[in-house]
Amino acid sequence: MKVHTFKSLLFRRFIVLLILLVQVALIFFFILNTSRYSIYFYYFLRAVSLLVALHTVSRPQESGYKLIWVFLILLFPVFGGLFYLIFNRQISSRRLSRRILEIHEATRDRFLPRSCPPGSVAPADPRQVTYLQDHCWFPAYPDTRTVYLSPGEEYFAALLEELKKAEKYIFLEFFIISQGKMWEAVLSILQEKVRQGVDVRVIYDDMGCLYGIPFRYYRQINAMGIRCRSFNPFRPVLAALQNNRDHRKIVSIDGKVAFTGGINLADEYINAHERFGHWKDCGVMLEGPAAWSMTVMFLQMWQLLNPGEEVDYLRYLPDAGFPPAQGLVQPYSDSPMDPERVSENLYLRMIYSARHSLEINTPYLIIDDALKTALKQAAKSGVDVSIITPQRWDKRIVHFTTRSYYPELLESGVKIYEYKGGFNHSKTMCADGKTAVIGTANLDYRSLYLHFECGVYLENTDAVRALHEDFEKMLALSVPVRTGDIKSGFFRDLLRDICRLFAPVL
Repeated sequence: MKVHTFKSLLFRRFIVLLILLVQVALIFFFILNTSRYSIYFYYFLRAVSLLVALHTVSRPQESGYKLIWVFLILLFPVFGGLFYLIFNRQISSRRLSRRILEIHEATRDRFLPRSCPPGSVAPADPRQVTYLQDHCWFPAYPDTRTVYLSPGEEYFAALLEELKKAEKYIFLEFFIISQGKMWEAVLSILQEKVRQGVDVRVIYDDMGCLYGIPFRYYRQINAMGIRCRSFNPFRPVLAALQNNRDHRKIVSIDGKVAFTGGINLADEYINAHERFGHWKDCGVMLEGPAAWSMTVMFLQMWQLLNPGEEVDYLRYLPDAGFPPAQGLVQPYSDSPMDPERVSENLYLRMIYSARHSLEINTPYLIIDDALKTALKQAAKSGVDVSIITPQRWDKRIVHFTTRSYYPELLESGVKIYEYKGGFNHSKTMCADGKTAVIGTANLDYRSLYLHFECGVYLENTDAVRALHEDFEKMLALSVPVRTGDIKSGFFRDLLRDICRLFAPVL
């Protein structure tokens, strides 16, 4: 049963908005209330804006972010540069970035295998595997069984079954935990496992759980004997760090079994509570050596949230010995605090490597020029590019922006479908029915540049084949979008242009 009433949720939103508005008002008051020194202060801020604009253009950053900040500086030549410094040049963000880099460098060399074992199967796309191994340090594993799980009800059943088998530890990391049938069932098993002496730990994103669980819910969980932390506790301040959320979904059980995908621990994901019609989602279960990479990802995040705690990674290594399985499995994570755009680079490589077909599931389609060009080129080169987005939307302005990309893609030969009667929340990409990604990253700016994400790159596994078959079934449940379906008009096109401009912050 949910503890928050509708009125209490509105009250919390009102308080957050009020505090943010007060901060903005104080900034303007400070700037404008400078008495006889106002003219000097005015020219100083103009100079700051000019320097910020030059700095922004010269940075190795995604072009969409450069464009929006330069536009804001042109629109607000006095305040634009100041707001950029407030949002983007904060000590807390730089400290977090350094801390993440230190943890990754200290752990990846010691606790992750360098490459595929000798004699393992040859990669279907050696360049993709090499990029993830040599530049992102995510090894590829043979002999890992993969199970594609869709919709959320299947994922939920498999998750409960595997949680009950845990003997040593259970690690859970989710963007959203919301009180209800799904979470209560999971929590009941976690409590029982704690009584059995199993090491149980939970990480949740504080912003993602803002309206689903009580304030400082981790205290209640810790009182049950479950070690729990919240990622980046939400504070209503003007801070860039509040944009960086933990959007990952990780379950690791004894280092032998792991889950990831788009499914959170909330009732709408298993259709126990209807929000936007039927919720179509998916995940993947890994059983075998590759589950260890998911364990390491969780422990790296745990170490980040507990800076004074020593983490003995080797303690959690699973026993050797797994039954043989087909294909390669390569789990990966993506951080906004390092120079590698792992998710975007992975998607781009898959798009350009496709020879016959490219099948994409995404709830949001808000992409930069690189991804847009890659999709158009693939379609023009004869690849059958199909994208399924939701017909029912969860955020109206985001869905409106998603549809603004349709005409240009359709004209290039990309096929777009909308899943009818519900919300397609799956985040997958499958090329030629042989390689695939199942993960947490949407095709939008937030996932690709701002959030912590994770996923699994798969080659010739059972999960790839099951995903391809499921996509074919979804096409029969989706409506093809035609160019004429997108309404046009002066004000509508103007609104689309504005939404596209501000897409990086949607």
